[in-house]
Amino acid sequence: MNGGDRIASVLVEQGVRFLFTLCGGHISPILVGAKHRGIRVVDVRHEVDAVFAADAVFRLTGVPGVAAVTAGPGVTNTITAIKNAQLAQSGVVLLGGAAATLLKGRGALQDIDQQALFAPHVKWAASAAAVRDLVPMLERAFAVARAGVPGPVFLECPVDLLYDEALVRQWYGASSKGGGLAGAALRFYMQRHAGKLFAGADRRAPRPRPPIPPPAPDRSEVRKAASRLRKARRPVLVLGGQALLSSPTRPEAEELAKAVEALGAPVYLAGGARGLLGSGHALQMRHKRREALREADLVLLAGIPSDFRLDYGRHVSHKAFLISVNRSETDLRLNRKPDLGVHADPGLLLRGLAAELSGRKRDWADWLKTLHTRDAAREQEIDAQAAMTGERVNPVHLCREIDRTLATESVIVADGGDFVATAAYTVSPRGPLSWLDPGVFGTLGVGGGFALGAKLCRPETDVWILYGDGSVAYSLAEFDTFARHGVAVIAIVGNDAGWTQIAREQIEVLHDDVGVVLARTDYHQVAEGYGGRGLLLTRRDDVANVLRQAVDLARQGFPVLVNAHLDKTEFRKGSISM
Repeated sequence: MNGGDRIASVLVEQGVRFLFTLCGGHISPILVGAKHRGIRVVDVRHEVDAVFAADAVFRLTGVPGVAAVTAGPGVTNTITAIKNAQLAQSGVVLLGGAAATLLKGRGALQDIDQQALFAPHVKWAASAAAVRDLVPMLERAFAVARAGVPGPVFLECPVDLLYDEALVRQWYGASSKGGGLAGAALRFYMQRHAGKLFAGADRRAPRPRPPIPPPAPDRSEVRKAASRLRKARRPVLVLGGQALLSSPTRPEAEELAKAVEALGAPVYLAGGARGLLGSGHALQMRHKRREALREADLVLLAGIPSDFRLDYGRHVSHKAFLISVNRSETDLRLNRKPDLGVHADPGLLLRGLAAELSGRKRDWADWLKTLHTRDAAREQEIDAQAAMTGERVNPVHLCREIDRTLATESVIVADGGDFVATAAYTVSPRGPLSWLDPGVFGTLGVGGGFALGAKLCRPETDVWILYGDGSVAYSLAEFDTFARHGVAVIAIVGNDAGWTQIAREQIEVLHDDVGVVLARTDYHQVAEGYGGRGLLLTRRDDVANVLRQAVDLARQGFPVLVNAHLDKTEFRKGSISM
């Protein structure tokens, strides 16, 4: 086996089903080796989308997603997605091509210091120096990506470690013909170096993926939290995506949902936790979270830090007893020291609480009624805003219709600003592990890659991308990837001809629209040109019919894009986060 085959063998043992890539001579043996071992190689149109797709695979399966990209510009193109994965605590393994070991620092093609570039943005970065390093280093990469707080890792694979030994030895001998004594010395040196590269290459065979148990809370911590929750009169639970790390499959996530339901306390879901309780669950609140946190006498933050989403901890009343559980010791105490801090997996704490409180009835009916009344009032306001008519399509009405169209088995990918934030308030994920957004980095451009990874993991599920007309341009070219690989996603572009989330504040405060105006571009025609299907939506009365048509086309196997021309609204006025 060459080095590419050895890497592919490790991927098989680690349970990897897909390898995302954009081709390059530095990494070709990895792609060929993976294909020959039954791993589906999916080539994208931009390296950043390979990493976004790998990120989605981890979020939906718990198995680190893998991307392989070529040296230099190939790896630099991934840095935004890698940073997004780091901040979202998502396990991604990035394999980067590199110049030959003997040519580093000598002006070789695409040779840069890739280790220095990635070190601040990954949990672990390393460069293999010999073929015998590839297997153990890649196995370590997977272990590090999964352990503790998951995150991205980077393994640099120099090109002379990947190709067949005979060919590499030929490379090292081809440029040292003749030259007398100096030439002989050069040949000896280069052949000696080649010998070191391949020495002991068969020393380590790939091993099966070892279990890495999530960090469990101490029994005493569970009891303390349970005691406080039992005594509370106005508790609030806030769950972030980290709460599902120990529940990476749908059955496990449904078991977690049962544990949360058994607690009986009102719940707000954020990020990847959206959809955990399904649609319309009696314990799930969607609106007025700030007011609820300020009135609560106990707040449990499960896998979410006190960052900008909670106004750096100021949303939680200082009179409330604050319990925080997080795999990250830093996030556990970020901006706000909890009264009870549990450095452990949030999902395990929630399960432990449910077990500890089993059979002990708690009466929070009045508190739940208060929160439900507020939610209902806000829903009435949204309905009133959805009913407003204009020249084009009301975005709130469009989101309401998307919500009505969603099948039970659906995954929603959120990629945008104003329109997508509107959808976050009005579209309900149907179940756990069915909502993908960038996370705290707020990265535009995740849509194409996330949807690619999601649809491959769940081919029988409707996968929706909710795009703004600003964000769609980042990954619109991936419609070519969707068409070539038979990945039938449904993309909805909320086209209001502007960077509206920024424009709201900029125009009001600075009285200038510089840089925030776009055209009502024919994105549906671009999708057609890439091999997909495109639909234009300009009238309110056509919304339901066009959405049904989009779903039908996707279920026939076509990737489809709906270009929805939106009216301007005041739905999110004053909502920008800094």
